Amino acid sequence: MEKVYKSMKCIGGANIALGVVAIVGGIALGVISIVTGAKLLKDKANITF
Repeated sequence: MEKVYKSMKCIGGANIALGVVAIVGGIALGVISIVTGAKLLKDKANITF
């Protein structure tokens, strides 16, 4: 029975680590999207077709 608890602890730690990585990655992607979108809006007047 103790073996089950040890493996559950390991899996739980891995899930928490993956969750933190996913949150950090999402925040980074959001910041990059906002910055590039602001640059496009700033340079909108210079675009000619």
